[in-house]
Amino acid sequence: MIHIVFETANVTALQQAIELDESLQGSIVEIKDDYAVGPLGDINETEGYQTRRDWQKNVLEYSPYTEQINIVDDKLTVHQLLKQLDEEPEAEVWIWMAQNAHDVCGYYWLMSQLKEYQGRVQVLYLNNLPFINEKGQIFYPSYLHEIQPKEFLKAKKLARPITLSEFEVDPDEWKKLCQDGALIRFLEGGKKIMGKEVEFFDKDILVHITGEPQKLNKVITNTLSKMKVKTGDVFLVWRIRELVAAGRLETAGDWNRGWKEVTVKTASAAQTVITETA
Repeated sequence: MIHIVFETANVTALQQAIELDESLQGSIVEIKDDYAVGPLGDINETEGYQTRRDWQKNVLEYSPYTEQINIVDDKLTVHQLLKQLDEEPEAEVWIWMAQNAHDVCGYYWLMSQLKEYQGRVQVLYLNNLPFINEKGQIFYPSYLHEIQPKEFLKAKKLARPITLSEFEVDPDEWKKLCQDGALIRFLEGGKKIMGKEVEFFDKDILVHITGEPQKLNKVITNTLSKMKVKTGDVFLVWRIRELVAAGRLETAGDWNRGWKEVTVKTASAAQTVITETA
């Protein structure tokens, strides 16, 4: 059994669940890229793939994760996965995903490459399903790692084969996402993903920024804690840098020494406009 997840935190959660249930024993493979953001045009071709890599390098600049660009190689991961499936005819793939755009976009990217193995690929989509949290309360997780390990044992009953029909239809959905030119993808419900404008998360950022300088790390922590629909901290910082370039925000500090050295505030010009409007 080969388990597929789409976030590092999910690897740990699933490992803990496997320790509780030997029937889940198997390797865990992580698809590392976040296909819910960034360019996807011609991603399967060399030029499109390089365009995405260049964008990622720009987004990761000054972040604590600058080395990540060198370890994210999902194409190699899938190559090794397919090789293992060819060498082990009895092996099955279990794709785990929760109700968020990161997981669902990762699913679309991956399953579009697995059609030859139809019948050996199971999906576990924890879509709008209730679980019990650590306090004994019912909740609806958006991410796999929010689920207690013992609750995963209940989730495993949801495994079902990806149907031939899905292998025909879902890759077309993925193709549409790759062609629409959007840099943000939003989960509307089920497996319905819609492209959004690049400014989609800006309102979530700006509500936490005032005319007084604040530590960038604090702004990002506050933003992530309040967002109903989440994205990564790297993407949010990139948007802040883009808002600075657009004259809406101002930053101070040495970016080369990391986020902790940077402060951010509303741009003086933007403050003047707000005052005059009021």
